[in-house]
Amino acid sequence: MRKVFDFHGGIHPAENKHQSVRSPIADAGIPPELIIPLSQHIGAPARPLVSIGERVLKGQMIAEARGFVSVPVHAPTSGTVHAIEDRLIAHPSGYLAPCIVITSDGQDEWTEHNGVSDYQTLEAADLINIIRNAGIAGMGGAGFPSAVKLSVKADTHIKTLIINGTECEPYITADDILMREQAYEIIEGTKILQQIIAPQETLIGIEDNKPEGIAALRAAAQGTGIEIVTFPTKYPSGGEKQLVEILTGQQVPSGGLPSQVGVVCQNIGSTVAIFNAVVHGQPLISRITTVTGESVREPQNFEVLIGTPVQYLIEKAGYQREENNRLIMGGPMMGFTIPDTDVPIVKTTNCLLAPSEAELSTPPPAQACIRCGMCAEVCPASLLPQQMFWFAQGKEFEKLEEHNLFDCIECGACSFACPSNIPLVQYYRASKAEILQLRHDHEVAEQSRIRFEARQQRLEQAEEEKEAKRAARKIAAQQRAQAAEEGGEEDPIQAAIERAKAKKAAQQADTGDESELETLEKAVVSTHKRLGTATAKLEQAKAEGSDLVDALQTGVDKTRDKLTAAEQALKDCQQRLGTHSAEQPPADGAQAAIARAMQARTTEASLSPQEKARLDLKKLQNRLQKSQAVLIKSRDNAEEKKVIDALESTVARLTDKINAVQQQLNAAEDA
Repeated sequence: MRKVFDFHGGIHPAENKHQSVRSPIADAGIPPELIIPLSQHIGAPARPLVSIGERVLKGQMIAEARGFVSVPVHAPTSGTVHAIEDRLIAHPSGYLAPCIVITSDGQDEWTEHNGVSDYQTLEAADLINIIRNAGIAGMGGAGFPSAVKLSVKADTHIKTLIINGTECEPYITADDILMREQAYEIIEGTKILQQIIAPQETLIGIEDNKPEGIAALRAAAQGTGIEIVTFPTKYPSGGEKQLVEILTGQQVPSGGLPSQVGVVCQNIGSTVAIFNAVVHGQPLISRITTVTGESVREPQNFEVLIGTPVQYLIEKAGYQREENNRLIMGGPMMGFTIPDTDVPIVKTTNCLLAPSEAELSTPPPAQACIRCGMCAEVCPASLLPQQMFWFAQGKEFEKLEEHNLFDCIECGACSFACPSNIPLVQYYRASKAEILQLRHDHEVAEQSRIRFEARQQRLEQAEEEKEAKRAARKIAAQQRAQAAEEGGEEDPIQAAIERAKAKKAAQQADTGDESELETLEKAVVSTHKRLGTATAKLEQAKAEGSDLVDALQTGVDKTRDKLTAAEQALKDCQQRLGTHSAEQPPADGAQAAIARAMQARTTEASLSPQEKARLDLKKLQNRLQKSQAVLIKSRDNAEEKKVIDALESTVARLTDKINAVQQQLNAAEDA
């Protein structure tokens, strides 16, 4: 007989299992509406594949897995997608989550599906892929995706495969009834797991309080090499780490997984689901759920579709609302009170407990901790619940992690044993949730920091590249200048200056500097007129003895200054353009400017059309000569293409004008 071991702590609460195993598994039927949450497992929620108003068939995938640690979701029956929205789900916090709502049509029409009866011919990877696509997650605990647990690393050797048939929590009999009625499916599902993992030994662990289930499994396992191991009943021997220690004597390290000690565990319900997926091609769309408690007239186990509202299921068992003090999903130790009876059944719902007040009384108010140490004595994970409670109250999350908070399996043994009625496990659950949220926030912040630093690095790199290019251009320019100096060539910097001058000259070629002279002459005449007007007003104000004399005097002085500046600018322009000859020096002041302007107008007005045409022709020819000179000089450097193009355009335009004036002159002379 195989030796079994014990684990630290544990308790012996009243079992109350006999009520729900007096009748075989009942079919819960098809409810009018199914609410299928997209997250019924540990990991990322599934992504919807259907749209509102679409008809779906039983077993059709309606949401795909999103990531490695995720599972798809399938339609439990045929019907129409009524909504894809947030609905209240079964959770201790009672929060909303995305769900696909299907209105059933009552036809229960299957989609096409095919199984593999000779699964021995398939590779392990193919079997894992079937399990993954069937949406199978752990059905006895937290809902860890089965395909992920079975995807053992190549360098990890699995010695022992354990099928967990312990079902240690009071009231729950879903696995017990499966062992009694579907022992063959359990053994065949175990064989499939053996082919995937190839363990040295395979054990099915069962507490000794299930004699009918033990007998059925032993009969079905004859000749298979699968060993049925029984051990004394103690809560929580169904915990994964506790069961590994019971059957192998090895302890899973803190924060570790059973695979680290060469063990893989699967639940009884998950094993049956794996058999149905591989042999019959059926995804996980239903499960066995225990409905029990003194507030139901007919406690029993139901095969219920995933997504069935709790209200529909408990009415099948004869629910008596007036006798029920609270409705619990799960058992009395690890279960939680659901906020509403409209929440759906999910893949991990193994029990609905509807106790009366006499059966499971409302917990009394918590008292002060008396430091008795009972919580530490019963803790199956060998933790220090008392210290963890204080740290949880003080929000000292670092110390909680140092005391291995996440090794807590939330079995509730410490709360059960506490004489002060302190809900210890509730503090641990809340602290875990806060720590996980802090980790998530830190991860988001860290990703933002990494992105910011990467952006800064890219900007710095770009700036360094620009600086390197500038330095390279500077060195190249210096080298070209040195080479030009040594070879007698033109300095590239001086060439660039000359090109800029040529460009400016091209821009001025079309307008000429004569316009500047005319503008200055007009400014002198205008300023002289304003000075005369201002002087007249000043004299009049002095004669009348007005108070405006000072203001007018200031205005006259300013106007005179402006006139002086304008005359000087006109004089400078005349000297620059060579307007006056040495023999005839320019006249000073505004009178000379006025005289020149009047003389020019009189001269042009007195010219005949032929003489005027000749004068225009001479001016255009002068401008053409200047532009051609600039163009010839600019052609020495082929890089200034835009400047050359502009100059050539100017020369062509002036040539056209000269030809036109020449034609006018010829016509006038002929006339």
